[in-house]
Amino acid sequence: MDQPDRIHLRDYIVSAEIGAFQSERGQQQRLRFAIEVALARPVAGVDDHVDRILSYDVLTGAVADGLADRRYDLLETLAERIAAQVLAQPLAAEVTVSIEKLDRVPGALGVTLTRRAGRVQATASAARPALLVMGRGVETLPKGALVVIPAAPLLPLPQGANARRIALLALDQAAWALAGDLGLTVADSRTELDWAAANGIAVVWAPARMVADSDLPAEPAALALWLAERLDATLIEWALPPGAALPAAAAGFRIPSALLPG
Repeated sequence: MDQPDRIHLRDYIVSAEIGAFQSERGQQQRLRFAIEVALARPVAGVDDHVDRILSYDVLTGAVADGLADRRYDLLETLAERIAAQVLAQPLAAEVTVSIEKLDRVPGALGVTLTRRAGRVQATASAARPALLVMGRGVETLPKGALVVIPAAPLLPLPQGANARRIALLALDQAAWALAGDLGLTVADSRTELDWAAANGIAVVWAPARMVADSDLPAEPAALALWLAERLDATLIEWALPPGAALPAAAAGFRIPSALLPG
């Protein structure tokens, strides 16, 4: 039987407070992580598309999330949590997690465990961004994880056989221009959007790559509602021109009492 394709993280060293002994309390010590994931499907045929593979950021993110909100007595508990978060990804079939303490003995001591999808309760990251649908002239952005969706460009678009594709590419151009004005980076894949949300970073979305094969109209409000559903967004803020009405579908989202100026 063919062996599954695998990705791995090795020799990843992070300092943390961990351990059941009193001498370990209040002390940082180095932990070395190794994570190997057997993939649910081979990487052949992904066409160099980042959203069709399991991102390496999932592995480093699982370590960061595992250490973020509590202190552990046991390496085993931390390893279980990391394994569960990795297996929350549909592309992960099996994960092996090794954690070693580097400062307790002259060598290294630790634990290695292997878990398969369906055998443990999967725990997905809770990172969820807000979305901002841009009007024009917005200078102040909300803080934290944010996906900014550019307004449609005002200039006439070239005429051609595929008007929707042309309009999507125009939105991508608007995204790059807006990112430059706001000092942000551009994200054009789900992997990049998830990474930005997990790290509390604001990005501008260039939509053409993600929606090219859908039947969505190349219209910022429709794209925002589509993306909000997929990212489980916390809210949508609509930076609209004065007097402009919200899209009817926006009723399902909490709208801040004070909209950003358009």
